[in-house]
Amino acid sequence: MARHLITSAIPYINGVKHLGNLVGSQLPADLFARYMRARGHEVLFLCATDEHGTPAELAAAKAGQPVADYCAEMHRVQADLAAGFRLSFDHFGRSSSEENRRLTQHLAVKLFEAGLIEERTERQVYSVADGRFLPDRYIEGTCPNCGYEKARGDQCENCTKQLDPTDLIDPRSAISGATELEVRETKHLYLLQSTLRDRLAAWIDEQADWPVLTTSIAKKWLFDGDGLQDRGITRDLDWGIPAQFEGAPWSGMEGKVFYVWFDAPIEYIACAAEWAAAQGLADADWERWWRTGRGAGDVRYTQFMGKDNVPFHTLSFPATLIGSGEDWKLVDYIKSFNYLNYDGGQFSTSQGRGVFMDDALEILPADYWRWWLLSRAPENSDSEFTWEAFQTDVNKDLADVLGNFVSRVTKFCRSKFGEAVPAGGAWGERERQLIADLSEGLARYEAAMDAIAIRRAAQELRALWVMGNEYLQEAAPWAAYKEDPDRAAAVIRLALNLIRVYAVLSQPFIPDAAAAMRRALGTEDANWPGDMEAALGALAPGHAFEVPDVLFRKITEEERDAWQARFAGGRG
Repeated sequence: MARHLITSAIPYINGVKHLGNLVGSQLPADLFARYMRARGHEVLFLCATDEHGTPAELAAAKAGQPVADYCAEMHRVQADLAAGFRLSFDHFGRSSSEENRRLTQHLAVKLFEAGLIEERTERQVYSVADGRFLPDRYIEGTCPNCGYEKARGDQCENCTKQLDPTDLIDPRSAISGATELEVRETKHLYLLQSTLRDRLAAWIDEQADWPVLTTSIAKKWLFDGDGLQDRGITRDLDWGIPAQFEGAPWSGMEGKVFYVWFDAPIEYIACAAEWAAAQGLADADWERWWRTGRGAGDVRYTQFMGKDNVPFHTLSFPATLIGSGEDWKLVDYIKSFNYLNYDGGQFSTSQGRGVFMDDALEILPADYWRWWLLSRAPENSDSEFTWEAFQTDVNKDLADVLGNFVSRVTKFCRSKFGEAVPAGGAWGERERQLIADLSEGLARYEAAMDAIAIRRAAQELRALWVMGNEYLQEAAPWAAYKEDPDRAAAVIRLALNLIRVYAVLSQPFIPDAAAAMRRALGTEDANWPGDMEAALGALAPGHAFEVPDVLFRKITEEERDAWQARFAGGRG
């Protein structure tokens, strides 16, 4: 048994996430966590809400709520949606937790003591009307590149051009709309990550099995242009982890908080501390996952994220941990994803274009979405959600292949032998061939899952489902029953056991359907089929079962057209 620490990129607090966000981190992380548990390994699967930074304050102001109240409410919303999609987190924490405050401030002190934090003076936009410095995202104006009138001070959402606040035409405060803006000097703390470039580069070079997408992005940030740059780790904001605190080795940072991209990754560690506290466990119980000198030396740590998050997880967060001089566990493998686009364009939170997690669960149960998203995961390139592809795959894979097999086998058995596994007959050459084929297919499925090759794993799982259908069609128990009932009984006995095997193997992808299959078979046996022949005899003759409800219904063309029109834009 191995020990697997698994983290998903933590979703931002400002609203419900769309399906592109889901498949880019949380959902594939859940697939891997479920698989590792099913194989008998010890797993700690952590995620949280990312609650600090400018967007949280703006979203709270728009909602007319204090930011702390808004974040608490949205954490509940996101936790409920995660549960709805059956994301099996061991703990779903909050970056605003007391544990994260303590740990972030602790690591900042250690970095300062190591000579890796220095104070710098910089020029920043100040709003006289608001009485505060404005972070880049708090400044709006007209883009000098495309003329978009609601460009932000860091980037134009319309043309994607990177901007500085001083580039904007007719700039104004995003808080109050005030135009009386000045450029003033302010002090901030900087993490001198450029001094760690060689150590980071050497560490990345050691990761020979990382995806090309991950390493190429990291090396681009390390070496392109002037190379890895030092990074400001404080901001002039009210909401966040205070940068001036008791025991801080600096002064004059009142009214400033740590930058969200400094404290958010630290929440991965703090989340483990939150988990331990929630379980009534001691600090040693979470430290054995995160401190190599306290038991984490044998942990394999895997992170899941979209490609836009890669620089922070391959450079900034490791710089924090390495620079602290403490024995923190570094990531072993980063599974990064490209983007999922939507029906000929892009998902857009601001325009309400695309399918969001709450709307998805309103339309169909989680398994429909889980299967499609994972089987089309944007691993090697961007992929695209279309309603036609969704309808086709659900109807073919889930309804026609898996659902049809379960329905035909259980209904035929009930009609000819009753609702119990039939006795009689023996396996022949066709059954031995099926066992061999299933064993080989299972090995391919396991290899894909071990490698976190998600699309390939989905293909191998579907191929296992197809084997059962092909066997059933060839063995034709409905024809055999007329002349040789014992032969039909042997075929159906194997097929009923194969349903249990399918339930076990499919659970990481479609947990609700897997549970329904096992429930119908009247078994809690979820043992992974190490020996396929033995697994196909787990349910003995006389074992009672029930015919389950339809596992997956087909999506009609009328539904598909209505959903396509509904989610073309204008949400909320």
